[in-house]
Amino acid sequence: QVHLLQSGGGLVQAGGSLRLSCVASDYTYTNYAMGWFRQAPGKEREFVAGLNWSGGSPEYADSVKGRFTISGDTPKLTVYLQMSDLKPEDTAVYYCASGAIYYYSDYPLPDKYNSWGQGTQVTVSS
Repeated sequence: QVHLLQSGGGLVQAGGSLRLSCVASDYTYTNYAMGWFRQAPGKEREFVAGLNWSGGSPEYADSVKGRFTISGDTPKLTVYLQMSDLKPEDTAVYYCASGAIYYYSDYPLPDKYNSWGQGTQVTVSS
Protein backbone atom coordinates (compact mmCIF):
# COMPACT_ATOMS: atom_id res chain seq x y z
CA GLN A 1 0.00 0.00 0.00
CA VAL A 2 1.18 3.49 -0.81
CA HIS A 3 1.73 5.71 2.21
CA LEU A 4 1.05 9.42 2.02
CA LEU A 5 2.63 11.99 4.30
CA GLN A 6 1.17 15.48 4.43
CA SER A 7 2.66 18.76 5.57
CA GLY A 8 1.63 22.38 5.58
CA GLY A 9 -1.58 23.95 6.72
CA GLY A 10 -2.21 26.15 9.72
CA LEU A 11 -3.99 29.38 10.55
CA VAL A 12 -4.32 32.22 8.07
CA GLN A 13 -6.45 35.31 7.69
CA ALA A 14 -9.06 35.57 4.98
CA GLY A 15 -7.46 36.52 1.70
CA GLY A 16 -4.21 34.84 2.63
CA SER A 17 -2.43 31.86 1.12
CA LEU A 18 -1.18 28.46 2.22
CA ARG A 19 0.48 25.53 0.54
CA LEU A 20 -0.08 21.89 1.38
CA SER A 21 2.30 19.10 0.41
CA CYS A 22 1.81 15.38 0.17
CA VAL A 23 4.62 12.89 -0.42
CA ALA A 24 3.82 9.42 -1.70
CA SER A 25 5.98 6.46 -0.71
CA ASP A 26 5.68 4.82 -4.11
CA TYR A 27 4.17 5.02 -7.58
CA THR A 28 2.11 2.03 -8.66
CA TYR A 29 -0.39 1.21 -11.34
CA THR A 30 -3.12 1.50 -8.72
CA ASN A 31 -2.01 4.89 -7.40
CA TYR A 32 -1.30 7.02 -10.42
CA ALA A 33 -3.83 9.71 -9.57
CA MET A 34 -3.68 12.10 -6.64
CA GLY A 35 -6.46 14.07 -5.07
CA TRP A 36 -7.09 16.58 -2.32
CA PHE A 37 -10.23 16.40 -0.21
CA ARG A 38 -11.41 18.37 2.79
CA GLN A 39 -13.82 17.83 5.62
CA ALA A 40 -15.31 20.54 7.77
CA PRO A 41 -16.90 19.78 11.15
CA GLY A 42 -20.31 18.22 10.70
CA LYS A 43 -19.93 17.94 6.94
CA GLU A 44 -19.08 15.18 4.54
CA ARG A 45 -15.67 14.89 2.98
CA GLU A 46 -15.62 16.83 -0.26
CA PHE A 47 -13.37 16.81 -3.29
CA VAL A 48 -11.08 19.78 -3.82
CA ALA A 49 -8.68 18.97 -6.67
CA GLY A 50 -7.05 16.07 -8.46
CA LEU A 51 -4.40 15.24 -11.01
CA ASN A 52 -2.75 12.32 -12.76
CA TRP A 53 0.99 11.72 -12.42
CA SER A 54 1.22 10.95 -16.13
CA GLY A 55 -0.30 14.24 -17.23
CA GLY A 56 -3.60 15.60 -18.37
CA SER A 57 -5.58 18.51 -17.08
CA PRO A 58 -6.14 18.79 -13.34
CA GLU A 59 -9.66 18.70 -11.97
CA TYR A 60 -11.10 21.19 -9.48
CA ALA A 61 -14.21 21.61 -7.44
CA ASP A 62 -16.19 24.65 -8.52
CA SER A 63 -15.78 26.18 -5.07
CA VAL A 64 -12.00 26.47 -5.45
CA LYS A 65 -11.52 27.13 -9.16
CA GLY A 66 -9.37 30.18 -9.75
CA ARG A 67 -8.12 30.17 -6.16
CA PHE A 68 -6.48 26.77 -5.65
CA THR A 69 -3.85 25.10 -7.81
CA ILE A 70 -2.83 21.47 -7.68
CA SER A 71 0.56 20.50 -9.03
CA GLY A 72 2.88 17.55 -8.88
CA ASP A 73 6.61 16.92 -8.80
CA THR A 74 6.81 13.46 -10.29
CA PRO A 75 10.47 12.64 -9.45
CA LYS A 76 9.74 13.55 -5.83
CA LEU A 77 6.32 11.87 -5.84
CA THR A 78 5.01 15.02 -4.21
CA VAL A 79 1.75 16.75 -4.91
CA TYR A 80 1.03 20.29 -3.80
CA LEU A 81 -2.10 22.29 -3.20
CA GLN A 82 -1.48 26.01 -3.43
CA MET A 83 -4.40 27.83 -1.86
CA SER A 84 -4.88 31.55 -2.43
CA ASP A 85 -7.58 34.05 -1.56
CA LEU A 86 -8.63 31.80 1.27
CA LYS A 87 -12.07 32.22 2.77
CA PRO A 88 -13.46 31.21 6.17
CA GLU A 89 -15.54 28.54 4.42
CA ASP A 90 -12.29 26.88 3.33
CA THR A 91 -11.67 25.95 6.96
CA ALA A 92 -11.43 22.17 7.19
CA VAL A 93 -9.14 19.22 7.63
CA TYR A 94 -7.49 18.60 4.28
CA TYR A 95 -6.54 15.12 3.09
CA CYS A 96 -4.49 13.96 0.17
CA ALA A 97 -5.34 10.66 -1.45
CA SER A 98 -4.10 8.42 -4.22
CA GLY A 99 -5.82 5.87 -6.38
CA ALA A 100 -6.56 4.61 -9.86
CA ILE A 101 -8.71 7.19 -11.61
CA TYR A 102 -9.76 6.39 -15.16
CA TYR A 103 -12.30 9.12 -15.77
CA TYR A 104 -12.40 12.78 -14.84
CA SER A 105 -15.86 12.17 -13.41
CA ASP A 106 -14.31 9.77 -10.88
CA TYR A 107 -11.97 12.32 -9.27
CA PRO A 108 -14.57 13.55 -6.74
CA LEU A 109 -15.45 10.04 -5.54
CA PRO A 110 -13.63 9.12 -2.30
CA ASP A 111 -14.13 5.38 -2.82
CA LYS A 112 -11.96 5.54 -5.95
CA TYR A 113 -8.94 6.28 -3.76
CA ASN A 114 -7.15 3.55 -1.83
CA SER A 115 -4.59 5.50 0.18
CA TRP A 116 -5.09 8.55 2.36
CA GLY A 117 -2.84 10.99 4.15
CA GLN A 118 -3.13 11.75 7.84
CA GLY A 119 -4.97 15.04 7.33
CA THR A 120 -3.92 18.57 8.13
CA GLN A 121 -5.94 21.42 9.60
CA VAL A 122 -6.48 24.61 7.65
CA THR A 123 -8.18 27.41 9.53
CA VAL A 124 -9.11 30.68 7.87
CA SER A 125 -10.10 33.52 10.16
CA SER A 126 -12.37 36.34 9.06
